[in-house]
Amino acid sequence: MTDPEQPKIIIDDDWKSSAQAEKAKLAAQEQEKAAKAAESGNIPGLPDQLGFKELVSMLATQALMYMGAFPDQSGKAMVSLDVARLNIELLSVVEEKTKGNLTEEESTMITQAIVELQQQFVEVSQAVSKAAQDGTLEQMGQTPPIQGGGPDLKIT
Repeated sequence: MTDPEQPKIIIDDDWKSSAQAEKAKLAAQEQEKAAKAAESGNIPGLPDQLGFKELVSMLATQALMYMGAFPDQSGKAMVSLDVARLNIELLSVVEEKTKGNLTEEESTMITQAIVELQQQFVEVSQAVSKAAQDGTLEQMGQTPPIQGGGPDLKIT
């Protein structure tokens, strides 16, 4: 006999099988999505259609990267002001060449990106000059500079 005050233990194995079935269903959907992307030539994880926003974003990210916004594997920020300037100037070229063909949102986006990058470029340039004076600047390799600029630098 069982004691009426003792709780009953009910084992429900059915939830395990439904969770596994749901997991398998999701995995099959992901495989199908990846197969469709491969057939269409799209890269998984990227939007199906790339546009103006992605172009501006890519150039801005490149400029930021060369202004030391993203540390490398050693944890140090690499700075190449010439390459950063090149990417900012490319954004300006895109802005000029697309003038009159952009939506108001696109026009605002590229203008703001350029202004913010230019401001950051000035700040980073000043920081690099100061670091060069303090002796906390480390030059990397002896690669030829782009269009008469200085070598790539790492701020330590």
